[in-house]
Amino acid sequence: MEILKKVLPINLMRSDMSTTNVDEPKNIYDFKVKTIDGEEIKLDKYKDKVLIISNVASQCGFTNSNYKQFQELYNKYADKGFSILAFPCNQFARQEPATECQIKDFSKKYDVTFDMFSKIDVNGSNTEPLFQYLKKAQNGLLFDAIKWNFTKFLINKEGVPVKRYAPNVEPLSIEKDIVELLEAK
Repeated sequence: MEILKKVLPINLMRSDMSTTNVDEPKNIYDFKVKTIDGEEIKLDKYKDKVLIISNVASQCGFTNSNYKQFQELYNKYADKGFSILAFPCNQFARQEPATECQIKDFSKKYDVTFDMFSKIDVNGSNTEPLFQYLKKAQNGLLFDAIKWNFTKFLINKEGVPVKRYAPNVEPLSIEKDIVELLEAK
């Protein structure tokens, strides 16, 4: 033991050392993202709100129901502290080939008033850091990768992901979970 004391720094000898990295994000507020208009924002602007964060695409079989239901939920709960953050992604069967400007125009078809962001990658070497965090915080079934368009993450008022929903889960079916978080103290 005396040899170790001379060779190893004192903090490496402690048996109760934590293995967590102090630089790891604790919530989504540690991230910056670009809006669909190219403006960089910090996600701390959503502090104390309940959020759904989802990757979206305009040419997917889930597009119509998700856009309509996202907007319905947003209309119903926005004034109670709820928001939706939609991130276009073209990684699944190239179902979002449009530019940000075209995506913005497309979203008018659904009267979208929730927040839209720049196109991103949700898997692979260019994964948006926010989605790296979300996937780590809420593991997927079998593996953590995003499997398709409209994977949804439910975020509590502290900015922590609490649930992950598969692409085929319709937004209205998670309304109860949203309300529960909105009513939480």
